[in-house]
Amino acid sequence: MNEVSAPARVADPGEGISAEELRLAGRNHALPLEALRYDVTPAGLHYLLIHYDIPDLDPAGHRLVLDGRVERPLTLDLADLRDRPRVTHRVTMECAGNGRALLDPRPVSQPWLVEAVGTAEWTGTPLAPLLREAGLAADAVDVVFTGADHGVERGIEQDYRRALPLAAAVEDGPLLAYEMNGAPLLPQHGAPLRLVVPGWYGMASVKWLTRITVLNREFDGYQNAVAYRLRQRPDEAGVPVTRIEPRALVRPPGFPDFMSRGRVLRPGPCTVDGRAWSGHAPVVRVEVTTDGGATWSPAELEPAPAGPWAWRRWRYAWTARPGRYVLSARAVDASGRTQPVEQAWNRGGFANNLVQRVNVAVLPEPEPGD
Repeated sequence: MNEVSAPARVADPGEGISAEELRLAGRNHALPLEALRYDVTPAGLHYLLIHYDIPDLDPAGHRLVLDGRVERPLTLDLADLRDRPRVTHRVTMECAGNGRALLDPRPVSQPWLVEAVGTAEWTGTPLAPLLREAGLAADAVDVVFTGADHGVERGIEQDYRRALPLAAAVEDGPLLAYEMNGAPLLPQHGAPLRLVVPGWYGMASVKWLTRITVLNREFDGYQNAVAYRLRQRPDEAGVPVTRIEPRALVRPPGFPDFMSRGRVLRPGPCTVDGRAWSGHAPVVRVEVTTDGGATWSPAELEPAPAGPWAWRRWRYAWTARPGRYVLSARAVDASGRTQPVEQAWNRGGFANNLVQRVNVAVLPEPEPGD
């Protein structure tokens, strides 16, 4: 291989976004923040991360193999999966690297700001009954999911493979999904079959799913043991990235400046709103600041959404007076986790839930007669 990506690194002081990162950003895309108005994100606005290429898969010939430490290995086509119990989960999914580009020093990778998120209604059949039908061995430890996308990462040729601990795989949430928002999966979202793991960062929800393998040991493949780890130094093992940390996002009010995306707002009463979520426990409180964090006030939370895994809308009444402001919101979940106002750094830029900062300029009051 003549060209392979360099070892994971952080940017030098003052180093700008590279051509490689721009190519990644061109292939992947984030949620436009105005789309926070939708309870369910339209498929074309949902965030997207593709590690390698979108595989060319024929739904008619697609097969899912379940093997490893099971008593009865299974091979299933899409018709077999559609004949099984059908459920729909509304799930907020967030990329583990969301916010990476805001860290200093900046980890060099897909340069997400804060918009790598979306909420969709995923339809398919639950994973747990399939595992039970196959007959899990008594020594089962991890369940590995293999996608059809194939490439090179940090010099290692691989299929994209991720594992869940057995306890997480047999929970009620994980789903073998073949529809998104009531329509067949789009190619970029994993057609014809993907895994959806509610509450976990998006790297766990393997797309273009071809194989499920039960192991009697902890999976040591690249995406588990090397890539998605919280570490300070390149030579440490680090802590695995798992569930989504609490986050609230502001739907920017007013209208934007084209280049800076700074917001312009007319004076007067204004409803600031947005969405909040957590993969650990339900969000129970959202607080808002309009003065850059000097003071925080409680927002109004809308009733819990359909299902336990979807974001929750919040609202805050604000009287905008002429001047410049920095708006932020922070979420608190039932486990006591709160968004930080100062972010702990890690080399991969993962699980960065630092509060968002929205710059707002409120126009002067109009003169009488204007």
